[in-house]
Amino acid sequence: MKYLWIILTGMLLARTAAAQEESLLELIEEEPVTEVVTNAFKGSRAINAHSMEMIGAGVLDFRILHRFGRINQGYQQFFGLDQAAMRMGFDYGLTPNLTVGVGRSTYLKELDGFVKWRILSQKAGSRPFPFALIGVSGVTYNGLENPFAQAEVEPTAARRMAYYHQVIIGRKFSERLTLQLAPTLVHRNLVENRLQPNQLLALGVGGRFKITKRLALVADYSHALNRFPNSWAYNPLSIGVDIETGGHVFQLHFSNTSGMNERAFIAEPNGSWLQGDLQFGFNLSRVFQVHKPKRPF
Repeated sequence: MKYLWIILTGMLLARTAAAQEESLLELIEEEPVTEVVTNAFKGSRAINAHSMEMIGAGVLDFRILHRFGRINQGYQQFFGLDQAAMRMGFDYGLTPNLTVGVGRSTYLKELDGFVKWRILSQKAGSRPFPFALIGVSGVTYNGLENPFAQAEVEPTAARRMAYYHQVIIGRKFSERLTLQLAPTLVHRNLVENRLQPNQLLALGVGGRFKITKRLALVADYSHALNRFPNSWAYNPLSIGVDIETGGHVFQLHFSNTSGMNERAFIAEPNGSWLQGDLQFGFNLSRVFQVHKPKRPF
């Protein structure tokens, strides 16, 4: 009887331990999982405009934006290929949610810099969040020898500067489709005449549609809301194709603007798509892992 009692007690303890182990496994398996949605765009810019995508921590993005002349200039200018404008930039991810960047454009010999931070992330899983919210603030400096010759004013450093601020609201709807809105404010310290406002309001729209694993259609457009209407007041529209080739993304596009920062393509004269004022161009992005962030213990 004594041995029978010992056997029954052991079986009961073993059963209890097994039940507890199963409960722990169930708790582990049912632990809620929330993931940040990534790869909404293949880079931190759609074409000209900033995208909702961020650069990884410790990653340096060397980016070249190249734009030829207008194709309606005909054979004499080899359909714009005899002319070129470009922007060369370096963007660096300080953290997963904070990026800084600098660039220099041949157009107006302009220097620019920006800070971009992710305020909210789009999330999927047990606690989803429907969209991403990103803020961008930038500054530009006109480097021409005398950019205000017509206004007959001294080209001081303060007069050469302009600023822009924008909020990007974006959502990756599926593995194929991403859309974003970007309300933008551009402030210019000096304008050419009183008809042009110092502060321009614009609404940007961007999108990406993935065709294959390495090919996607992409576009961005900005609509200036309070620009003085005239013959050159066309809004910037760019349409292109992203091509992934190993360690970098190569983009071919058509655009009606020579400007390649927010101040330039929103405030400067742009061509008309209907009149053939299109410029063929390409963007090239190459990323380098400069610093590997430490993993938390």
